[in-house]
Amino acid sequence: MPIDKTKIRKCLFPAAGYGTRFLPATKAIPKEMLPILTKPLLQYGVEEAREAGISTMAIVTGRGKRAIEDHFDRSYELEHQIDGTSKEILMKEIRDIVKNCTISYTRQVEMKGLGHAILTGQTLIGDEPFAVVLADDLCDNNGESILTQMVKLFETYQCSIVAVEEVPLEETNKYGVVAGEFIADDVMRVTHMVEKPESKDAPSNLAIIGRYILTPDIFDILKETKPGKGGEIQITDALLEQAKQGKVIAYKFKGKRFDCGSVEGFVQATNFFYTKNKG
Repeated sequence: MPIDKTKIRKCLFPAAGYGTRFLPATKAIPKEMLPILTKPLLQYGVEEAREAGISTMAIVTGRGKRAIEDHFDRSYELEHQIDGTSKEILMKEIRDIVKNCTISYTRQVEMKGLGHAILTGQTLIGDEPFAVVLADDLCDNNGESILTQMVKLFETYQCSIVAVEEVPLEETNKYGVVAGEFIADDVMRVTHMVEKPESKDAPSNLAIIGRYILTPDIFDILKETKPGKGGEIQITDALLEQAKQGKVIAYKFKGKRFDCGSVEGFVQATNFFYTKNKG
């Protein structure tokens, strides 16, 4: 049966990084498994993908990441222990994921940047458009999730999409930064992208955050992409090649993002979700 390339069926989760900003906690615990309240970051990302209608999850892992596979699996001993008790409800969300999602894994043997991690995931994605979620960026919206918003945009534009938000100019050196022409409310046709520019070199203050929809030709582009900033293969450099053909959209999403790759953002997210859940 041919693949419908107008739909997003798969989501890729790059999860091979070391999480050095959270040492010593991440010496033995994958940073993607650090919890905001009672759920690990990666589970929030998988739930966002499910809300967007995606049920096939592709996770790029690395050494020391077995806890991820164990989390998205049955735990018969634990389930037997809490069966029929008040604790059983606490397992409902992860049980639903395990039951209703297909989750596959591949390893990124060398850490060569986000572009390389996405290229490593080609074996799980194949020849179809796909979403990418970076679990470090924890997003919240009282309406539609950011990925749901982007999946709907893809149905209209049928090209790669990056989620962007305005950041202070002095922080552009932390992000990929885009410039272009707005063609609709909060939708820009990208003409230029730069990875982590200093403020004086930044084409705008619109920064890419950890939500992407990519068309499958990105894999061939990544194979030809030379190492860029930091000696890594940057997804921004590959997307620029698509942008030169008018095939990249930037979307100023509706919602709130927490940079949980930083201790400050992690604490902010914890406080936000605690207050939200308590209310």
